[in-house]
Amino acid sequence: AAPQGPPVYVDLAYLPGSWSARTVDEEFFRRIRSLCYVVSGDDHLKEGVLRPLLDALLAAKHHWGLDMQVTLIPTFDSLVMHEWYQETHEQQQELGITVLGSNSTVAMQDETFPACKVEF
Repeated sequence: AAPQGPPVYVDLAYLPGSWSARTVDEEFFRRIRSLCYVVSGDDHLKEGVLRPLLDALLAAKHHWGLDMQVTLIPTFDSLVMHEWYQETHEQQQELGITVLGSNSTVAMQDETFPACKVEF
């Protein structure tokens, strides 16, 4: 276990994908407090750890003691994310957590892909 210390506040934090996502737990969210968390990594490994990761954010946010808005930005479509969003929507609102979904697309050269814009 790492020594206790004050939490670190950042504007944007990328949550690891694949096997590294298993390292993101409630303690991580208690220590790394971000205005925006980007959930990346569209793979089958992430699906297996996505729900515990999202639940850890909810659990940790209860202990922040601040009226700090948090935006969760998934970079992929996921059944697990949809289910979590529906099941915990009321709790998300109480805790000031917003999940961004994007219906926007960006065209770049010969490619078109979904995107969203985040401003600070």
